[in-house]
Amino acid sequence: MSAAGPIAVTGATGYVGSRVARRLADAGVPQRLLVRDAARAPQLDGAEVVTIPDLAAEDAVRDALRGASTLFLVPAHEAPDRVDGHAATIRAAVAAGVGRIVYLSFVGAREDATFTLVRDHWATEELVRRAGLAWTFVRMNLYTDFLTAMAGQDGVLRGPAGHGRFTPVVRDDVAAACAAVLTGSGHDGRAYDIVGPERLTMDDVAATIARVTGRSVVFQDETDEEARASRAHYGAPEWELRAWISTYVAIRDGSLDLASPDFATLVGRPATSLAEHLAAD
Repeated sequence: MSAAGPIAVTGATGYVGSRVARRLADAGVPQRLLVRDAARAPQLDGAEVVTIPDLAAEDAVRDALRGASTLFLVPAHEAPDRVDGHAATIRAAVAAGVGRIVYLSFVGAREDATFTLVRDHWATEELVRRAGLAWTFVRMNLYTDFLTAMAGQDGVLRGPAGHGRFTPVVRDDVAAACAAVLTGSGHDGRAYDIVGPERLTMDDVAATIARVTGRSVVFQDETDEEARASRAHYGAPEWELRAWISTYVAIRDGSLDLASPDFATLVGRPATSLAEHLAAD
C-alpha cells in the first residue's frame, strides 16, 4: 500500500463499505469516505468525510479523490446505468492522480454471465484494466446474510435453482478480505475469489435455517416461467425481474459453485459457514 495519501472508500454507508472503513480505522489507516449523506457516514478515527452527489458526478468525484493513493470502489446500487457511474468514477480517479483501484466485483465476471448483474462487474473490470492504474479485483459470491430474507412470509424459498450448488459468503468476510488487500502489498494485477466454505443447494440452505433458527423453512423449486409469475406482483421493471430470477438460474447451472483458498490466504482463517452466521446473528 502506498503511503502517499489516504485510501478513498465509496459506499461507506453500505453493508460492506462501512465494515471495510471500520477495519481500516481499527488498523490506523487514513481514509477518505465518499458519501452522498454525511450524516449517515460512520464516525471513525482517521476518516475524513467528503460528500458527492453520486458516482456519476465526475467532477465532484475527481475533486474528492485528489491526494488519495488508492480508491476502493464499491459498486453502485443496481440500475440500468450503473456502469456509466463506475466509468465516471474511474475517469475521475485517473484525473485525480490516484495510483490504484481496488474494485469489489463478483465471481465469474463475464460478459455473458448467467446472473445478469454480474455482467456489470465484467464491464467495470474492463474499464479498470484499461485505465492504466494498478488494480485488484475482490470477487464475492452471493451474500450468506441475504439467504434468510429470500424466504417469503410463509417460510418458503422459491426459485429456479434446482439441485445446483453455490458457495455463499458473509458480508463481514468480504469486508475482511477487502481490508487485507487494501492494507497489504503484492496484490496488483490480481483477482481474488471470496467465497464461503460450503457448497450448498437451496434445500441445504432451507434445512440449515430451519435447524439453527427453529423456523419452518423449505425450498420450492420453480421453472423460469413460474418464477416470473410468482414475482410479477412486485411490479419490478423487466431488467430487475430478470436479475432476480437469474440469481437462482446461476445456482442451477453451476455458475456460483466455486471453491477458492483466497479468503483463508488473505485473512488467515476459514470463512464463516451459514450455520455459524445464523448462530451469531
